[in-house]
Amino acid sequence: MIDATRFGKVAVLMGGDSAERDISLLSGGAVLESLVKQGVNASALDTTEWAQTLIQGEFDRAFIVLHGRGGEDGVMQGLLQSLNLPYTGSGVLGSAIAMDKMRSKCLWQAHQLNTPKFQVIEEGCDWAALVAALGLPVAVKPATEGSSVGISKVSQEDDLPAAYAKARAYDTAVIAEQWITGRELTCTVLHDECLPLVEIETESEFYDYQAKYESDATQYHCPVSLPSVLTNQLQAMSRRAFDCLGASGWGRVDLILDESEQPFLIEVNTVPGMTSHSLVPMAAHAAGYSFDELVIKILETSLKSKGAPGRRQP
Repeated sequence: MIDATRFGKVAVLMGGDSAERDISLLSGGAVLESLVKQGVNASALDTTEWAQTLIQGEFDRAFIVLHGRGGEDGVMQGLLQSLNLPYTGSGVLGSAIAMDKMRSKCLWQAHQLNTPKFQVIEEGCDWAALVAALGLPVAVKPATEGSSVGISKVSQEDDLPAAYAKARAYDTAVIAEQWITGRELTCTVLHDECLPLVEIETESEFYDYQAKYESDATQYHCPVSLPSVLTNQLQAMSRRAFDCLGASGWGRVDLILDESEQPFLIEVNTVPGMTSHSLVPMAAHAAGYSFDELVIKILETSLKSKGAPGRRQP
C-alpha cells in the first residue's frame, strides 16, 4: 500500500492545444484513473482551461501528461516553477532542449554521442547540396514536434520541397536528417534506472503517428533479442544522452541500431505516452512494475527539487 496522502492534491495536466492533444487526453485519462484507484486525491485539468485553477493554489503538485509544445517544451514547467508548484519529470532547461531536435543533436555531437548527420533547411535551400551532404533517403522533420508529426521520408530530390512545406506547416525550424536503416529501439529512463529496451517493428516506412497510435499491426518486443553486452552499452548510451540534455525524472530515449550494430540517437521524449500502445508501460512491465506502480514512481519525481524552491511538501 502507498501513502497517498504524501502527495496532497494532484493536478493531472492533459490535453492542451498541440498537435498531440488527442494522445495527451488518452495518456492523462489512464494516469488519472490509476491515481484515483490508488487513493491519490487527483483531478484532471485540460490545459485549454487551466490557468485560474492553478494560480489560485488549489493543488499541491502537478503530474504533467502534456505531449508536444506548450507542455513538453519547458513552457508549462516554467509556469509551474514560477508558481512554486512541484511537477513531474524534467525541469525547464531539460524539457526545452529535449523538445528541440536540432539542439539535442548539437549537444550529442559535442559529447561524442552518435546521431545521424543533419542540416537545417530554410526557404530557398540548395537541394542538390543537401543531397550531396546527407545522401538519400533523408528524414525531413519539424525541429520541435513529437509523435512523428510532420515527418517525411524522402527518397527523391524532387520530393524535398513538398516534404519541407509539410514540416514547415508545424514549425518554423525544419531539419533534414540522414536516414538510418536498422532496428528501431527505445530505452526508458525512470529515476536512476534504465528499463529494458523495447524494439518496434512496423509495416510502415517508419514508426509514424499511425503506426504508433492506430495500427494493430505494429509489433513490440521487450526485452529485445540482443547480446547482454550490447544491451548494456545501449542503455548506458541512452542514459548519457538523457543526462547531457539536462533531462531528469523519467523519459524515453529513441535509437536506431544500424545493420552493423552501430547505434544512432534520434530523440529524447521527456513526457512519453502512457496509452495502451505506449512504450514506457511496456518497458516498466518487463522490469516488474505494474502500470499503477509506474504511475506512482513518476509522481514521485515531483518530490525532487528542480533548482527552484517548491511548495511545502504535504
